[in-house]
Amino acid sequence: MWLKAKVQELVNEHKTFNPFEIASQKNIHVIKWDLHEQINGYYKYDRRNRYIVINCNLDDEFQRVVCAHELGHAILHTRVNTPFMTKNTFFSINKIEREANRFAAELLIPDDSLLEYNNIFDIASAYQVPVELVRLKCEVHHKN
Repeated sequence: MWLKAKVQELVNEHKTFNPFEIASQKNIHVIKWDLHEQINGYYKYDRRNRYIVINCNLDDEFQRVVCAHELGHAILHTRVNTPFMTKNTFFSINKIEREANRFAAELLIPDDSLLEYNNIFDIASAYQVPVELVRLKCEVHHKN
């Protein structure tokens, strides 16, 4: 529940759900780089500077998802350099990766969409996010 409140606070403060805009307003540098195909992105903290690095070979929609995930690290785990977000990060058991995934789900998928659409595939399509992220949002929503 605290994570949902944190995301809502950010959205209210920055007047957007766009992770790129929030990162920019928080002075978090977003860099698109030609990374290995198995690496989607990562977050780096270096001498009070924060960087989100995103694989430039990903399509625009998935770059937005990666940015939201890495923004989660920047906000929730500021001083922790995170490992690379790989293709299977949505299935991670690592606590900080799960929190970053939940952060991305809360930022990119509105609560009312869970009632508005018939199934998780329609939600994923409407909000251009992976089905795994919608599943995570549903799990968290049903626990609360």
